[in-house]
Amino acid sequence: MFTGLVEGMGRVVSIEEGGMARLAIHAGRLAGDARVGDSVLVNGVCLTVNETDAETLVFYAMPETLRRTALGGLREGGVANLERAMTLGTRFGGHIVQGHVDGVGEVMSVTPEGGGPFESQAEIWEFSAPASVLKYAVEKGSVCVDGISLTLVSIEESSFTVSILPQTKRVTNLRSLAPGDRVNLEADVIAKYVERLLEPRSKGNSQTFERRVEDAV
Repeated sequence: MFTGLVEGMGRVVSIEEGGMARLAIHAGRLAGDARVGDSVLVNGVCLTVNETDAETLVFYAMPETLRRTALGGLREGGVANLERAMTLGTRFGGHIVQGHVDGVGEVMSVTPEGGGPFESQAEIWEFSAPASVLKYAVEKGSVCVDGISLTLVSIEESSFTVSILPQTKRVTNLRSLAPGDRVNLEADVIAKYVERLLEPRSKGNSQTFERRVEDAV
């Protein structure tokens, strides 16, 4: 489990494809305490560490992962957002992120917002998104974009917007993205569980619904 608070950016050392993909990322200090078998969020995708040294982490992405995500778009020299799995003593500053991508979207537009005396400005980013993500989206709710926990500003028929602080852009891969670039999207898992609990009621089976609610409590 993750929080969507990016710990650092890694640089892609190599990516080799042959059915599966072997992805080597220079992770710096984040590789220091990583062990083979650990889970790491890479641009919003939960991957398992297969090899490690003092500064580099190596992952293997299976064909299903490449089909379902934008990881295949990574190139040597590119950057990726990294977050290690949370611990019980970690401050929970983002939202519950599983690293299970619900869909791939694209950057549609980036619009500066505000002004005033500050050197930097906030920006409104619009991302296209499939129905598998948008059906769980609510204004001021949470969404994960390439492993970044963000708050939804508005939801449209086929897209959503978020407001990006200068600090968020500075410490994530957003600083290297432009309209047309693909991103991994994960909806809030709580919304998925609520939908599952309410499913029997929507089909007219109230007894099953009541049993599920009692089990959940």
